[in-house]
Amino acid sequence: MRKLIVSACLVGFNCKYNGKNNRCESIVKAFRRGLVVPLCPEQLGGLPTPRPPAKITEGDGFTVLDGKSRVKTVDGSNRDVTISFLRGAYETLYAAELLGENCIACILKERSPSCGVREIYEYKSDNLKEGMGVTSALLRRKGFKIVSSEDKEEIEKLLKELL
Repeated sequence: MRKLIVSACLVGFNCKYNGKNNRCESIVKAFRRGLVVPLCPEQLGGLPTPRPPAKITEGDGFTVLDGKSRVKTVDGSNRDVTISFLRGAYETLYAAELLGENCIACILKERSPSCGVREIYEYKSDNLKEGMGVTSALLRRKGFKIVSSEDKEEIEKLLKELL
């Protein structure tokens, strides 16, 4: 059966860094029909919920994958959580690879340091910059179709394709 991998917060799971979610009703409906595999890379990487917010220090998810930048908390402690972000990205990749060609796309939460598709936050400010999160970058690098949670038209097209 063909499925979508989605950021778990989009299904309504309270897995965001602040313990909240980004529930999207059309994705919840697809979940109820068994068409969605909800995953939170940060939880899969071993991070608790709630947790301190984190950002990529420079570059984006691709530079983290290449070992050229880090992911650190921005709560004043500047704790390096790169290993957890990488672990979560690879666990998400494992799920996508298990689904194989049945995984038609991955719908990921925009602006997240894990799941951002087009934009992530700058490390030293709250400004947005172009770039992908760690999980999005890994899935893209491995050839999976990545869709931003904000691309409502594409999401509706994918959901219709599954029905």
